[in-house]
Parts: sequence; C-alpha cells; structure tokens
Amino acid sequence: MKNRLFKFIFFKCMGWQVHDSFDRSIKKCVFAVTPHTSWHDFYIGVFARGVMNIEINYIGKKELFIFPLNLFFEYMGGAPVDRGGNANKVEGIASIFKSRSVFRLAMSPEGTRKKVDKLRTGFYYIAQAAKVPIVPVNFNFKEKIVTIHNAMQPTGNIENDMKLLDPYFKSGVGKIAANGY
Repeated sequence: MKNRLFKFIFFKCMGWQVHDSFDRSIKKCVFAVTPHTSWHDFYIGVFARGVMNIEINYIGKKELFIFPLNLFFEYMGGAPVDRGGNANKVEGIASIFKSRSVFRLAMSPEGTRKKVDKLRTGFYYIAQAAKVPIVPVNFNFKEKIVTIHNAMQPTGNIENDMKLLDPYFKSGVGKIAANGY
C-alpha cells in the first residue's frame, strides 16, 4: 500500500522516474548520492527509496536522536553518530554496519549544498572500513530522473577508484544546477 502511494506521488504527481539497476541482494552498502545542491534532495531521496521499496539509511549527529525526535529519525532510517572531536567517525560509522543485518547508507560526497570542485572522501573510507560496496546515485532535476548505478567494491586505491566513480558523480543535474559537482 505504502509503495503504491509513493509511486503515485513520485511518478504521477511529481513526474519523476527511477532508473534502478540496484542488486537487491546487497544488504549493506554506501549510496554515494550526487549532486547535493538543495534541501529538496532529501525528500526526492525518500521518495526514490519508497519507490524502490528497500531500506536506505542515513546518519545524523547523536544530539538529534533524543526523545521524541529519535522516534521520527529512526523511523526514517536514521542512525546516530558521535561527531565529537575525539571520535573516529569512519570507524564509528563502520561499526554501525557491523551491528546491523541491513544498512544501506546514503550520503553526499560533496558534504555540502554549496559548489565544490573536489569531493570529500569520507564515503569511500567508510565503505572500505565496513567492507561494503559503493553504489553511485544521481539526481537529475532537469529531466526528473533518479539513476541508481551498479555497485563498485573499493579496491583500496582511492585515486583509481575515484577516476572510475567520477563520471557517475558528474552526470547529475542538481536542483540548483550551478552548485552541482
């Protein structure tokens, strides 16, 4: 029922499409979503995951996960992370993967909605530490298409892997196109 509602709103009312080649047998991965140029990206992502009918998660600072807000954030797939100065964020997030049977983390390699010329690499190191694949995802606001590409396992050679991922990251069109990667 919920999936049909997502499809009706996303496809019929909003006019979006999902080009999905995601392998449903992958229970743990990092969805590297680009471009991130607007707050609109969040609800587009929520609708895309609803249409795909799979669990996709996100992380947020632990201070947000207090009662009663924690109920909403956890329902929406959120997981709390300690962003304190001494905390190893990569290892902290990798431990979430280890503690759950399904954890598909969506995050933005840009790390901001502003224009960037170089991507941050945290998503890569998280995938490597958790021993999970990276799944490139693009939003194209011009054509109203969300594209989920094939998964890629990080090799440990970040320079070569980023060269392989970069064309996927550059192929999207953000809501604020001038801020796209």
